[in-house]
Amino acid sequence: MGTFSRIKNKILGTDIDYSEEFTDDYVEIDTKKDVGRKSKVVVRPFIISEFTDVKDALDALREGYTIALINIKPIRDRDIVELKRAINKLKKTCDAIEGDIAGFGEDWIVVTPSFAQVYRTSETEEVKE
Repeated sequence: MGTFSRIKNKILGTDIDYSEEFTDDYVEIDTKKDVGRKSKVVVRPFIISEFTDVKDALDALREGYTIALINIKPIRDRDIVELKRAINKLKKTCDAIEGDIAGFGEDWIVVTPSFAQVYRTSETEEVKE
């Protein structure tokens, strides 16, 4: 085949020989591999009855893919000082992960990672120490 014919075939896209390009190179894709639970956002409820219960929520928030809905009624009914400690710990972690924290109602707090923001109305308030 002459040079002119090869150029014509390259331009027209006919008679293309891929055998040299794709001989030994290939990528095997594992279709059964778990793409990741980490790639999904999880909205997870927590109940804080005592100060040590805050650790589970903090660990989940540090992973970066969890929006925590935290029921503070049990600790609020038991000990206000412990509640303030728990909220302070949540706020510090929220600041560290550049997230958002807000209370809604008297019994619930929502804490979000950096990619989410809490929509604020008169019912959702800035959490204060």
